[in-house]
Amino acid sequence: MDGNGKTNLLIVDDESTIREVLKRTFEERGFVCSTATNYDEALEKLEGDCFDAAMLDIMMPGRSGVELLGAIMEHDRDVAVVMVTAVADAQTAINAMRLGAYDYVTKPFNLVEVVMSMERALEKRQLLVENRNYQQRLEETVKERTDELRETFVGAMSSLAEALDAKDPYTNGHSKRVTEISVVLATELGLDESQIEKIRMAGDLHDIGKIGIPEAILNKRGKLSDEEFECVKSHSERGEKIIEPFIRDATVRAIIRHHHERFSGGGYPDGKAGEDIPLGSRIMAVADAYDAMTSDRSYRKAMSPDNAKAQLMANRGSQFDPEIVDIFIMVENKIPFCPVSARPKSKT
Repeated sequence: MDGNGKTNLLIVDDESTIREVLKRTFEERGFVCSTATNYDEALEKLEGDCFDAAMLDIMMPGRSGVELLGAIMEHDRDVAVVMVTAVADAQTAINAMRLGAYDYVTKPFNLVEVVMSMERALEKRQLLVENRNYQQRLEETVKERTDELRETFVGAMSSLAEALDAKDPYTNGHSKRVTEISVVLATELGLDESQIEKIRMAGDLHDIGKIGIPEAILNKRGKLSDEEFECVKSHSERGEKIIEPFIRDATVRAIIRHHHERFSGGGYPDGKAGEDIPLGSRIMAVADAYDAMTSDRSYRKAMSPDNAKAQLMANRGSQFDPEIVDIFIMVENKIPFCPVSARPKSKT
């Protein structure tokens, strides 16, 4: 449509008499008409203007109307195309409809039938456009609602993870500190904002799987039995399963699942090694271990930051990615270390 709401129509025919008759007929009915004599001229018109409809003569010198139809469909599939053909070429016109034409008329034609054919084509075009727009709006609405639900779920899970941390004086604030350390390391590694945001989300939720582990095991003072340790180890897989229905991003889920893998292999849950372990998981492994070592736990006192860093160096290349350990040591002044004195004291 032009600015006045009129239909823009392109008429392509090598016969000047037919072009003029069609142009006059449609202009009398309020159309805005442009004409072309061949494929190349029509293509120039299409590139310079926006058309709602086109009437194409099939048999033209040089490239045919069917070829022009293909070019129009590539340019704009919403153009309502009606083919003009001789009676003998009716099968060609029918084939053209399979390629995207809305209708065809045969020469010699009745102008009333020509107008009716174009009006039917425009009505069908309008219905198709409206249906597509409706589907698009529906999809956008569904996506918005799904995103809202997903954000609500992630927020709820983050709050639940914080509540889980807060419930135990030994882990209070653990997820937040692990996230902060991981973000610093990811930034120093040169990861982009999108990657960092995934690590941030995974950090907030990395221990969410512990919801399914009995408190008696999580807070046990002495050494865990083999069965109890297997239960604790399951938290990374549990965490992935908890968030899977609402967090589509496979990277976030993978970081949570694999943050207890060992760089040399033999970690859990899958025994991955080296660069087979997601980068986010390798980053989080260092952050998680450092924070755990510098926090009081039910079964031991907190280490000093220096002793914790010495442990990271001692396990560089075995438990931890050596590059990430080196970066941790190099940028320790940028990492929000939590002083040992500010951590919870062991229970008496």
